[in-house]
Amino acid sequence: MNVRWDELLKQDHEVTEQVFAAMETAFAGSGAPSKELVGLLVDYLHGYVDRCHNQKEEQHLFPRLQERGMPRHGGPLAVMLQEHERAQTLIARLVPLGRAYAAGDAGTLAELRAVFRDYAALCKDHFWKENDILYPMALRLLTDAEAAEVVEGIEAVEASLGADTRRRYYAIAERIVELGELRDLSFGLERDVLAAMLNALPVELSFIDHEDRVRYFSHERGHKIFGRSRGAIGALVQNCHPPKSLHLVNQILDDFKAGRRDVAEFWIELGGRFVHIRYRPVRGDDGRYLGTLEAVQDVTAIRALSGERRLLDAA
Repeated sequence: MNVRWDELLKQDHEVTEQVFAAMETAFAGSGAPSKELVGLLVDYLHGYVDRCHNQKEEQHLFPRLQERGMPRHGGPLAVMLQEHERAQTLIARLVPLGRAYAAGDAGTLAELRAVFRDYAALCKDHFWKENDILYPMALRLLTDAEAAEVVEGIEAVEASLGADTRRRYYAIAERIVELGELRDLSFGLERDVLAAMLNALPVELSFIDHEDRVRYFSHERGHKIFGRSRGAIGALVQNCHPPKSLHLVNQILDDFKAGRRDVAEFWIELGGRFVHIRYRPVRGDDGRYLGTLEAVQDVTAIRALSGERRLLDAA
């Protein structure tokens, strides 16, 4: 499966934003961040974000957009280039401060924290502009051949910095997240809010744990496509399916546990409705199998859609 240039660049953004979140937590803590953590931060921001990610855009994406008529000295492209320059100015301050701190000079902490805060704020706003404005414009402007050339250019920039550049720096980012004890985004949500969110989804969810027992289903108090009650909680999922399909259920679960597949999906007609059913394995950060998630959705109305209806049309 070929990966598009915008998907590669957005992945860089996502990984870097996790680094920012981890370091914001570390800098905000009552204690000082470790020297190792700051050393890794400097390595990642200088070695990857500045010398690799930004160069992918400046050397290969931006010039092609300019060739397709996007002005370099006005509009979105000009803004992106200006913000790259501001980021370089901040990196030029952050690197020596971070290296001094990593070498044992705790006196640089206050200034380092302030410069990092400014750099992270700039980059997060910059990434949003690229993801939501520049990249969609570029996808419309570039031909398939030009888009393929951008991917080749991205790979060339990474190769110029050594073997497995992306993998190496993503591993550094992962270590920063680990040391910074970055919590999942759901951590700050109240339990009743999270439950209400799951019940508000237009998809019915069920979760089966690693022992094949039903542990959760959504929409308990609302209408359900497949009716079930609390009596199902704790039951083996095999007991919730007719005998004729039991071998298929077991095959899917065995495949999920062994890592042989990542999805199983089916669709049926039920009482005049078209129902889509998907099963996906749920894994921890370490890849350990935690269970299986079932998602059931009535897609009858979705199948009937045509044309377009944009957000402003609903006003």
